[in-house]
Amino acid sequence: MDSDRADLLLPLWRALVVFRVITFGFACFGVWVRWDGIVRPYGAVLQLAIMGVWTIVASIGYSRHWGRRNTRFAFVDLVVTVACMYATLLAQPLLDIRAGASVLTSVWVAGPVIALAISRGRDGGLAGAVTVSLALLSLRGLENVSKILANVQLLLVAGLVVGYAATTMRRATVRLREAIAAESAAAERLRLSRSIHDGVLQVLAQVQRRGTAIGGEAVELASLAAEQEVALRSLMASRPVRERQGQIDLCSALLPLATTRVDVVVPAVPVVLPVGVVNELVAAVKEALSNVLKHAGPDARSWVVVEDLGADVLVSVRDDGAGTTQDRLDAARSDGHLGVSQSIRGRITDLGGSVTVRTAPGEGTEWEMTVTR
Repeated sequence: MDSDRADLLLPLWRALVVFRVITFGFACFGVWVRWDGIVRPYGAVLQLAIMGVWTIVASIGYSRHWGRRNTRFAFVDLVVTVACMYATLLAQPLLDIRAGASVLTSVWVAGPVIALAISRGRDGGLAGAVTVSLALLSLRGLENVSKILANVQLLLVAGLVVGYAATTMRRATVRLREAIAAESAAAERLRLSRSIHDGVLQVLAQVQRRGTAIGGEAVELASLAAEQEVALRSLMASRPVRERQGQIDLCSALLPLATTRVDVVVPAVPVVLPVGVVNELVAAVKEALSNVLKHAGPDARSWVVVEDLGADVLVSVRDDGAGTTQDRLDAARSDGHLGVSQSIRGRITDLGGSVTVRTAPGEGTEWEMTVTR
């Protein structure tokens, strides 16, 4: 499956399967070495048979997608493993075990600890280690705590270390899948861009030129063709908007604002900000462009520029329209015109940022909106 190919945890699961098989072999060897000291040998054989069957089941489960994705399987593994530990009582009386006889499961019991660490991270590994340790303590007795301390420490270390590694690899898997998806989307977008550029954009450009040359009603057709050409170019240059941990790319949100009269210039790399900040900045930019449409004149052009300054992000909206004076801006705010005072200044101020406006009659208007990361 494609998801498995991009799963960096897969080697850990395969290693767990090998660990299960090898440790079952160790348990069998331990029973063979201690055969003469086992009180009820038939109980040991029955215990090993149960362990062998479950080793096969667990190995199959952890080798399949359903076993790796279903955490309940790891918990079932833990329950069965603890039951196999208590099955030692079939071979040895409890008094003998507390007197020093071995628990016949040996290191095989670490299997579900590692499985929970891989599937649930540090907390899962810790929970599995504590459960197995308590089961071991109940068999050995409180008077033998010092004798099992080394085993408990190894279980805890295995659960914590494998859990931490699994969590790190899981995050890396997410990033890898995102990178693969982005690369695939970019490749597809590039392929479509070549097709569009060689066909649709050339036709639209020809319609625009011919319509303008013919004049009359054809001018409207040329204008529509120009708008569609800009829209297609913006689509080709757009980036997928992906929210990750409450943050998105500001550039991806601003690029769709490009039209025949609005140019959007952004850095080559994403400018990532919290979703709320991006939404407020986009709304402020839209209000600034709306003011250009209303007051700058029918032929005014606008430029939206994003600059990543490190600690700050600067978004400027500039037009080459009629412009105005600072006194008129202040008067409009005093008269209750909310476009400037609330939709632009208010939004940026609420974000803890600052707004600067430069304008003069005949020289257009430039808004500079700065927010701090």
